[in-house]
Amino acid sequence: MSDTRPDTRDALIAAARDAASRAYAPYSGFHVGAALLLKNGDVVTGANVENASYGLTLCAETTAVAKIANEGWIGELAEVAIIGGRPDGDDLIGSDPVNPCGRCRQILNEAAERSKTDVLVHCASGDGTAVKSYRLSELLPAAFGPKDLGLID
Repeated sequence: MSDTRPDTRDALIAAARDAASRAYAPYSGFHVGAALLLKNGDVVTGANVENASYGLTLCAETTAVAKIANEGWIGELAEVAIIGGRPDGDDLIGSDPVNPCGRCRQILNEAAERSKTDVLVHCASGDGTAVKSYRLSELLPAAFGPKDLGLID
């Protein structure tokens, strides 16, 4: 599924790749970057931040959503790109698209519901050879969110 222009998708993936280059991943060695396109055209990025206490690790999508929430833009999400792989110099290695984990799907859903849109999520391979695009509702069917608590229509 892809309702976005290829140049928009590719620019988002490039921004996610750039974010992945700043990942802090000393334990897994797997760098993930996320780029969030806002309704006004701005792009906000995040990278994974690992922790010696593994359960405290932050995913790229989570760091990016935390940034937009902190700025008061939680209701402005329009589109998402995610990329991940093992670093090799300035490149990422990996030929399979990286999908958001379950926690990140739920975190993205919070922003998507606040934005009143079923956001497009582009999942890219580290080497850039494969991209799969989904609506968030495909990745997280029957999601629980603010609407279930009566906080939004």
